[in-house]
Amino acid sequence: MRGRAISVSSGVTIPRFLAGPFGMAISPGSDAAFSSQKSTLSESPRSKKFPLTEEEIFYMNCRAAYLTVFKSSLDNIISKDQLCLALQHAGRNPSQKTINKYWTPQTAKLNFDDFCLILRKEKPTSKAELLKSFKQLDVNDDGSILHTDLYKLLTKRGEKMTREEVNAIINLADVNADGKFDYIKFCKLYMTTNEQCLKTTLEKLEVDSKLRRQQFGSHMEGSPERDPSPVPKPSPRIIRKTDQESFSNKGDTRSSLLTTTREFRTSVSFTITMGANSNQNSKLTEPNSIKEWQCVQSKGCFFLEEDGEIISHQYRMQIAQRSLVYLTIKPLNLSQAEGKPSPWLSVDTALYILKENESQANLQLMCFTELRNREMFGWTGELGPGIYWLIPSTTGCRLKKERKPITEEAQLVYRDETGELFLTKEFRSTLSDIFEVIDLDGNGLLSLEEYNFFELRTSGEKCDEDAWAVCRENFDTKKNELTRQGFMNLNLMEASDGEGDPCDLWVTLHSMGYNKALELTEACPFVIDIYADKCKPRIKTVHMEACSGQLEKAICKSVLNKGDAKVMDGYENIIVHTYKCDTWITSVIENKSDNKVIIHINNELSKNCVNNRGLDIFAVEVAPKSTMVMHCFLIKAFCFINLKKIFLLLMLWINM
Repeated sequence: MRGRAISVSSGVTIPRFLAGPFGMAISPGSDAAFSSQKSTLSESPRSKKFPLTEEEIFYMNCRAAYLTVFKSSLDNIISKDQLCLALQHAGRNPSQKTINKYWTPQTAKLNFDDFCLILRKEKPTSKAELLKSFKQLDVNDDGSILHTDLYKLLTKRGEKMTREEVNAIINLADVNADGKFDYIKFCKLYMTTNEQCLKTTLEKLEVDSKLRRQQFGSHMEGSPERDPSPVPKPSPRIIRKTDQESFSNKGDTRSSLLTTTREFRTSVSFTITMGANSNQNSKLTEPNSIKEWQCVQSKGCFFLEEDGEIISHQYRMQIAQRSLVYLTIKPLNLSQAEGKPSPWLSVDTALYILKENESQANLQLMCFTELRNREMFGWTGELGPGIYWLIPSTTGCRLKKERKPITEEAQLVYRDETGELFLTKEFRSTLSDIFEVIDLDGNGLLSLEEYNFFELRTSGEKCDEDAWAVCRENFDTKKNELTRQGFMNLNLMEASDGEGDPCDLWVTLHSMGYNKALELTEACPFVIDIYADKCKPRIKTVHMEACSGQLEKAICKSVLNKGDAKVMDGYENIIVHTYKCDTWITSVIENKSDNKVIIHINNELSKNCVNNRGLDIFAVEVAPKSTMVMHCFLIKAFCFINLKKIFLLLMLWINM
């Protein structure tokens, strides 16, 4: 720069390097954003009939950015870091001064409306503005900045950086060559990727029914007869001097440039490759003498919640004496109507076995079902006497919210010529399958305990002993347990109480994972078999809850124990552990540092697999001194000899 003053137009900042090439959501309001939005949204039948206004497009962009960071737009921003991350996903590049302008010492939290108001005030950067800003730093006017000039600029002015930090910038191969930083290539890559990222995020919003129904701040999803979108009301929690002063778009652009550039130093990338061979021989084989072993069986089910969370039954197992044990889990093969698909049979399943030491809170991971024979996963080994917890798991790659429209709703009940009410053949077949799923011990009868797992799932309430006694008096039972016919009659009575209105019956069916065509699409029933050579195992269903908490810890522990570890270049405290078998890949981030890290992942190069997050571009936050399951990949085919390599690109941002 040789003493040349840095002079750029007011309000223009240089985006973070990673924001462009590696998938940050584009900013609302930019030309590229609007062109991409309109092409995406024009495919919607609703938008064809009622074209979206610019105000609605702005709100949709705000939602896309906000929901990339938060689970719901009803969640609040509770820290400067969250505000900065949300603004970056909206294509903004806030300096510390900008963040301090909206997050004062008196600010406790910001809501979605506050976020929208900030985006209105903080204008996005267009490609032309980017090029103009960089061009003023281009001494030779050749589309690049010499590394020597970059050193002087970043180490001598504004928020000074160390030589090591600047070295991290100029070592980035994508935008550096022959001792120069190519800002023209950077700007092109930035705008192109932002467009694609916006399109992906908006498509997700379009197909996700929950997000479409959700209230976003003060803005509701419009109906065809919609009113103009209201202007968001700022939260009273924000302390402002005046709007003019607080939301002024003027600022120290040089400081913003250096703040932005400072992020370059934390940009590292590497590739994880997955070939045809897994970490070990993954073939599941039965022990030779298994016919002489004692066996118990229990059933269960994975249920997909409205928010995408998966819950399942969980179990306690007792082993009386040290034994060789053979455990398996697989999807339950129910009766199937001819010609109808059975999507749950392709859902991957796993079982984590944890030993209880002194208390339920102190569980030690012993093993998990990492071997496979077709759709069955299993484990063979020796277990000592004691109490064990069995926690089922699925990656969630093939158990997702259904997207296809149902053209015709199945009929559940009908009346004959005398007016008497009956269940249809199709509904009776579905109820028979539900009976198979909730009959956990497989004895052909429903105990009160088994029935209550069903009641908790469908109504949220348990049936007490008195109500169960009335049930036994009025419906067919055997040994104080409800028979299959009794279960059918119980549902018929529910239909009769509603005078033939199937509304309550549909609530039950949807809770159990069925769609309007009586297809099981949002649940996966499974069966667990346990064999032991020295004693008969005992198993008891104890919970039906979210597959998190202990399961997350168990998955992290298993990947750390069994997977390959790779330290990120230049960051010895950030380790990526990857467990690979011929069916799935699980990656865990281990953060040994004292700082929080934010990992941005781009899976767009992955081949022949699906991931459990539903997005190719996303971010995860890892707390200090902790581990986190980053994501799971599920291989699409069950024959892996000729698998193409799978590439996983990781970008690391450390929050200083």
